[in-house]
Amino acid sequence: MPMLMPTLDVAADLLALLRDTDTEPRADAQLEALTLAVAADLPVLLWGEPGIGKTAALNQLAAALDLPLTTVIASVHEPSDFAGLPVLGEDPAMHGVPMAPPDWAVRLVRAGRGLLFLDELSTAPPAVQAALLRLVLERRVGTLCLPPGVRIVAAANPRSSAADGWELSAPLANRFVHLQWTYDHDVVVRGLGGVWPRAALPRLDPGRLREAVEYARRAVCGMLSARPGLVHKLPSGETRRGGPWPSPRSWDMTLRLVAFATAAGTDRDVLSMLVRGTVGDGPGLELLASLDRMDLPDPEQLLRDPSGAVLPERGDLRQAVLDGVVEAVRRRPERARWEAAWALLARAAETGPADLVVVPAATLAALRDHEWEVPAAIERLTGAVSLAQHADRVREEATAVAAR
Repeated sequence: MPMLMPTLDVAADLLALLRDTDTEPRADAQLEALTLAVAADLPVLLWGEPGIGKTAALNQLAAALDLPLTTVIASVHEPSDFAGLPVLGEDPAMHGVPMAPPDWAVRLVRAGRGLLFLDELSTAPPAVQAALLRLVLERRVGTLCLPPGVRIVAAANPRSSAADGWELSAPLANRFVHLQWTYDHDVVVRGLGGVWPRAALPRLDPGRLREAVEYARRAVCGMLSARPGLVHKLPSGETRRGGPWPSPRSWDMTLRLVAFATAAGTDRDVLSMLVRGTVGDGPGLELLASLDRMDLPDPEQLLRDPSGAVLPERGDLRQAVLDGVVEAVRRRPERARWEAAWALLARAAETGPADLVVVPAATLAALRDHEWEVPAAIERLTGAVSLAQHADRVREEATAVAAR
């Protein structure tokens, strides 16, 4: 037996070397989305296949943020472990029966901060999921309330790959920001070589906080005013109910995420992950489209100075701007405004795809008063529009030939 000790000591040294890894700043959209949601104090649910690195990411996140990590495997607990364990006092008839919290909740309260990791959530039976509702939303465990410094992150495997898995209940799913966790080949290879991406909370600009809140409220409220059917839309299928779906609660979470992303100057891809992970793909993409339209220049300002107009590079946004300018002229048709719109269309044809001006030009031409002279800008457009129309006809003929 004594002969084994030196060997085990050497093995311990080897294990320590294997665990000795470093981190580096590296662009990682899903890690940035996770840290922004954590900063916004929203519960996050990571969906991914077994062995994909969800637990490792949470351990690394806790270490990077200097937060004590508390892991709770939801499937091995009883509902009373989250709702509280009944404890009889001296006079239950007078004082009632208090619900005592488990030890892990007491430790979190004592620490005042931490990262609560609810692992294997999709293997928790319905009764346990029901007990988790109050914990995830109100941060209460029995009679104990977790302090504001505690963040909640959960992980789950899809039912097809979960061990004896269950579908997530709709009420519990609606309390989370759902992130699809995948692996990046380069990140894995470099990490196995000893260097992993570094998790860091987003840097919020103190000077943009009020602007960020106003922007987020205007975006969400404006979109829901136009699409009232998306305020609350419970999916019909059981599987889809276990993912993100729109409700007043999830829209409130989305508003918070848009505000945090705006104050942090977050990349649009990261915001897309978060928004679609909160209200679902369809409503999330609609909101992102409305955000793009909010950033478009004012048609009236473009009509005042068409020569100095800066038009969006993206084709769909440029088309929306040109349509908005023509609509502004239609609402108040004046010769000066009509001529300014032609100048703007000419500038758009010179600085971008000419086919984008074909429809606005036809609409604008129909708005001409018989007393208005044809502006010189139309001559600058004639060649580009004719070429674009010819290209459209060629494409249509080629499509018809291919379909035969």
